[in-house]
Amino acid sequence: MDNLVNFPTTEHPSTDQATIHVDPETGASILAMHPTPRPSFTPGLLADIDQWRASVAELGNREVPETDQSAIRYAVLTSAMPDIFNFGGDLNRFVELIRAGDRDGLMEYALACIHATHSFSCGFGAPVTSIALVQGRAQGGGFEAALAANVLIAERGTQMGFPEVLFNLFPGMGAYSFLSRKIAPSLAERLILSGTLYEAEDLYEMGVVDVLAESGQGQETLRAYMRDADKHHHVHGLMNRIRETHTRVPFEELRDITELWVDSALRLDERNIRTMERLVRAQDRRIGEGVRQAN
Repeated sequence: MDNLVNFPTTEHPSTDQATIHVDPETGASILAMHPTPRPSFTPGLLADIDQWRASVAELGNREVPETDQSAIRYAVLTSAMPDIFNFGGDLNRFVELIRAGDRDGLMEYALACIHATHSFSCGFGAPVTSIALVQGRAQGGGFEAALAANVLIAERGTQMGFPEVLFNLFPGMGAYSFLSRKIAPSLAERLILSGTLYEAEDLYEMGVVDVLAESGQGQETLRAYMRDADKHHHVHGLMNRIRETHTRVPFEELRDITELWVDSALRLDERNIRTMERLVRAQDRRIGEGVRQAN
């Protein structure tokens, strides 16, 4: 799958671990993630997302005619890494902070994550629709970020899930809150507790994925969705207002769950921590395989 965003753009802000594009044709501000050393929510990527938030808020709140090419109507989160959307939390950082018993450090990182997902779920405080385009594996916090979007578009063959149960933890950055707004809470719990990676096709049938794209056709499907939404912008605008009023996830809810997550993480024993370290090594192997295939 080719994840590289190649829309015509007018802006290319310089960031460390992501690239931000503005496509005047669709009115979309697109952030393509490419964090290092591995595709997780590193502090650098979180800083880039915050820069993106400020940019979308400024452009999206401008008083301009809808036909004005500077108008922003969509905020799209995607990945520039082939076959990988995002692996979620920075497990190396988790291990260091847990072993050090650094609750403040762990809480600071967790709050930065939920600030990013919550603001994305609210369109960054602007009248825009947030969209996640998933063209590769999304797990843990990566899946949570995709779920935070108003619209989740995923290609066939992609996998999403929560591996946290493997090291005796739960996904604490919004998984239950965002999932239970889309599907039955009992099904949300089943997805979270299974530790299974689910195919995009199955998640579409469950109602988790909103738009299912053919493999390799994610960008075309995204464009088609935005074109259709523009044709029916009044209805889509009303749906956004209804969502904001009746199904919005409050930041306080995310914060309370994150507090539970932090305290639970600090109680993990050495066996669970070693499992996290094994997952980091597995992520590194997957990245290495992707690089070899690309070359």
